Amino acid sequence: MPEQVEDGIPVYEAADAQAAGARRPIDLGQAVGIADVGPGTAGAVISPAFDAHHPPQRALIDDCVHCGFCLPTCPTYVLWGEEMDSPRGRVYLMREGLEGEPMTGVMVQHMDRCLGCLACVTACPSGVRYGPLIEATRSQIDRRYPRSLGDRLFRALLFRLLPYPNRLRMLGPGLRLWERTGLRSAVRRSPLFGRLPGRLRALDTLAPPISRQTPVAAITPARGKERLRVGLLLGCVQRAYFSDVNAATARVLAAEGCTVIAPEGQGCCGALSAHSGREAEAMRFARRLIDAFDEAGVDVIAVNVAGCGSHMKEYAHLLRDDPRYAARALRFAARVRDVSELLAELSPQAVYRPVAMSAVYHDACHLAHGQGIRTQPRELLRRIPGLDLREVPREREICCGSAGTYNLLQPEAAAELGERKARAVLEAGADVLVTANPGCHLQITTSARALGHEIPAMHVMELLDASIQHSPSSRPD
Repeated sequence: MPEQVEDGIPVYEAADAQAAGARRPIDLGQAVGIADVGPGTAGAVISPAFDAHHPPQRALIDDCVHCGFCLPTCPTYVLWGEEMDSPRGRVYLMREGLEGEPMTGVMVQHMDRCLGCLACVTACPSGVRYGPLIEATRSQIDRRYPRSLGDRLFRALLFRLLPYPNRLRMLGPGLRLWERTGLRSAVRRSPLFGRLPGRLRALDTLAPPISRQTPVAAITPARGKERLRVGLLLGCVQRAYFSDVNAATARVLAAEGCTVIAPEGQGCCGALSAHSGREAEAMRFARRLIDAFDEAGVDVIAVNVAGCGSHMKEYAHLLRDDPRYAARALRFAARVRDVSELLAELSPQAVYRPVAMSAVYHDACHLAHGQGIRTQPRELLRRIPGLDLREVPREREICCGSAGTYNLLQPEAAAELGERKARAVLEAGADVLVTANPGCHLQITTSARALGHEIPAMHVMELLDASIQHSPSSRPD
């Protein structure tokens, strides 16, 4: 019996999609409304919306059949139920832009509200490559749209600091003094704190704890016979504020027979810049990183930050127009591995000793959706005797709201998502939260604290290292 089809979609799929709030493709345009322009936009009208430099690709846009399967997994659609704050709604706006419609403050607002979490990519039955579409659109916005003065200044502050670990480290003494003198607590208790712009409050509440730096040696020899020469990305925020994670990663890799090389000349990978549409800046960072690791002569490049690894695997696309780097970027990207992905490919060599605790594992979006890595971290954690590994009981696919700089640029939406995720994590009743991204770590623990709960957090590599070193007492307080 032939399959019943309506508007090019099998009827049974259409019924499921409509139950999630989908309309027919022909109806989608009727959902476009005029919303209030947020404080981050200047209200200009740029016509046409896109110039000729890598606009969102029509072929990728046409892959979207507007079925609606993305809706239940999109954080902003879940929050607000607004069509244009869903992936297919944003794809519709991109198509309108390609057809000559202007770029307006409303369009920019809907694109800014996207977390870029890529949960829609996992959910999409048509294989729509939403990541390149949203990045291309944001690059157009960054080059062409005149944002408000306050928005420009705040973004300039973030991107003068976050991609530069030395600058972040220089903030350490001041932040430590701010905390230890009690000024931070006093300001937070002040009624004036609540009157500050949400972005400034988010900068304070999401500031990571300041701890002593744990350096990673330029070369960490393999234990026993060398199996691989592994280059280790040290990162930016990771290097400045989560250096213990890098040190643990190097020890675990060495215990599994890898010689670990941490090139001194490496800098930012450019992920934050690329995800915010700062294309030229992202390309500069990528070239420098390729140079550093090519000179190191490593077999693979291991990454312990989900967003960085997802971006680095796309270097060939980012540098496709660069005659000097295009081929090198392709070879580089082929060698990038998330550290859990790499370790899962190796048969275990290290001895894992018991760690008696319960741990709830949270999937970082750019690991699960961006790289398709879900089973590997869990497999590694199950190597630890005595560990009670638990799952987040609900809304696992919904982003925690961190999303690179999203929780600083869109603090209200991020706070709502953070609270939802923190409540779900706390329901697991575990001793510790385990994840693979510093942003998730900060977002969930901060959100739990706002609910009156403290939950320690560890990176996957820290927990593996505790088992190998037989130091379960290294669990964070």
